[in-house]
Amino acid sequence: MKNAQVLLDNWPLLLPLLILELGLMIAAVIHVLRHPHYRFGNKVMWLIVVIVFEIIGPVIYFAFGRGKNE
Repeated sequence: MKNAQVLLDNWPLLLPLLILELGLMIAAVIHVLRHPHYRFGNKVMWLIVVIVFEIIGPVIYFAFGRGKNE
């Protein structure tokens, strides 16, 4: 019960972070699906990284995974 109260107290801070995380993940998934060139790895690997590692996965993809032709 105490944990639920902490969550409700911090909801105004958590909501923008959740929206940012979801938007970044959706953008990265769309980019992975549309572009066939990667610096290393393949489409399946990048989809797993982006989806499983939530916030840091899309950042890693955009920093290291995108191909140079884009």
